[in-house]
Amino acid sequence: MRVRFGGAWIADSEDVLVLFEPGRYPVAYFRDADISPDALERTEHTTQHRDLGSTAWYTVKGGEQSAHRGAWQHIDLPDHAKELNGRVAFAWRAMDAFYEEDERVLGHAADSYHRIDIRHTSRRLVVRRGDRVIADTTRPLVLFESGFAPRWYVDRADVDESALIAVELQTFCPYKALCNYYDIGDTKKAAWSYREAYTEVSRISGFVSFEPDIVSVQLDGTELHIEPGQSVIPHGPDRDLTVDEALPPRIRP
Repeated sequence: MRVRFGGAWIADSEDVLVLFEPGRYPVAYFRDADISPDALERTEHTTQHRDLGSTAWYTVKGGEQSAHRGAWQHIDLPDHAKELNGRVAFAWRAMDAFYEEDERVLGHAADSYHRIDIRHTSRRLVVRRGDRVIADTTRPLVLFESGFAPRWYVDRADVDESALIAVELQTFCPYKALCNYYDIGDTKKAAWSYREAYTEVSRISGFVSFEPDIVSVQLDGTELHIEPGQSVIPHGPDRDLTVDEALPPRIRP
């Protein structure tokens, strides 16, 4: 894995550790020896991690650029986390880009335990906003994703697309690609779609999913709701990430 900042490669390692913490995206930690000696400048700022102890913060330098508190290191690790001794993590959005070999890693470090399964079903899914039926289908796709509630996707042929108002907001999922959102009337961000999902989840490309806590989504007559802890915290594209880079390789210009 490599880190690029200010037009320079500031970290290059074949020995990266990835830290997984509940409720947080995976974070890559690099050995001091694999980081450019001029890339880090220790600041006086420290914080306390509830599980990993004292944390020192660095200004990251590359070329003519600098990122204040762009990296950190845990300096008083408990015994169960000694593997992180002498390792530094970089703030994902503060850097220009992260790479695995020659391919840019988008969104965040990959979670090897993260899984997505998509299944076809003949159950009836009906979406309403007030008295208006927005979607009615007996052929939805259900997407099961590690740690989150099942999400139901509807073919556009079964959606009243005149009800969907495209908004400028886009977020990025490292496992599914670039996501576009829709308002329904004055109901904000009530639906979304991955117009060109990655190959691994291409079955949902162009399909529309609806937020059951914003509009009425009924499955076989039962109202769906998202339980606490089952929702996704979306984030925007990485710093300097273009739409072309976020698209699947087969449709990039």
